[in-house]
Amino acid sequence: MSFTPTDRPRRLRTDGIRPLVRETTVDAQDLIAPVFVDETTDERVPISSMPGHERVPVDEAAARVEEIQETGVEAVIVFGVPDTKDEVGSEAYAEDGVVQRGIREITANTDAYVIGDVCLCEYTDHGHCGVLEPHAHDDPTLTVKNDDTLELLADIAVSQAEAGADMVAPSSMTDGMVGAIRAALDDAGFEHIPIMSYAAKYESSFYGPFREAADGAPAFGDRRHYQMDPANRREAHREVALDAEEGADVLMVKPALPYLDIVRDVREQSDKPVAAYNVSGEYAMIHAAAEKGWLDLEATAYESLLSIKRAGADLILTYFAEDIAEQL
Repeated sequence: MSFTPTDRPRRLRTDGIRPLVRETTVDAQDLIAPVFVDETTDERVPISSMPGHERVPVDEAAARVEEIQETGVEAVIVFGVPDTKDEVGSEAYAEDGVVQRGIREITANTDAYVIGDVCLCEYTDHGHCGVLEPHAHDDPTLTVKNDDTLELLADIAVSQAEAGADMVAPSSMTDGMVGAIRAALDDAGFEHIPIMSYAAKYESSFYGPFREAADGAPAFGDRRHYQMDPANRREAHREVALDAEEGADVLMVKPALPYLDIVRDVREQSDKPVAAYNVSGEYAMIHAAAEKGWLDLEATAYESLLSIKRAGADLILTYFAEDIAEQL
């Protein structure tokens, strides 16, 4: 006796109905494209570990953003490569710092939505995300002074707002960073500037290509004392709740693909917009596999972003932004 199923999910997989019942979509408006502005060069410099991406000189920052906008992506986040570094990363909050100059160039010549990354690692000569503890070079249990770093992060955020940033995004995982930045922005008359906090940022092995791109690798040690342990899930709930209480407008998880469970947790925990950073290592892996002929580049990139949206992200920072937007 043969069995005839009565419940047939395949009925909704035919070409006519399949797109009508699709639960998740990726749109160009969901994507934020990273831009690297380099003060040390007068020409574009390809980033070898991130095919298709370049560092651009300050005077080409607007042209680079216009290229991005032509694909339909309207939001960018600006990272800087300064020509000088020091112990406290003073170029990060200088009025004429590379990101500040880049933001002015972009806002003066485009209508893109511009986000400034608020951190110190690209600007300190030691490559850590704040003011060093005494003897940090010699003692691996010491790294960054938390509260002294807060003052500098607040200065960075205000300087970027003064330069014309539409949003600031603190990424250092310093305790209290959102509260300190919110207070500083409000005191400076920038109550309208939102904060997208890297609320759950893990000490991940997936950041390697970015550190080449932004010249921000630590000169010694690692960042395990301020970025989260990849083993921890419940800790992310606490970090996200603290940033939300301090005034974060958007909550970000970084990286994205290895932490989709965290993206889902944040989506269920908060009614604020959720962002996820599809980081450089995720981008580089797919490119490397595609170059070997093992994966279809465009299809795999799209599926990876679709999975991030399906997990609960409203916004995705991704190096695939232009390529995916052109497909849509």
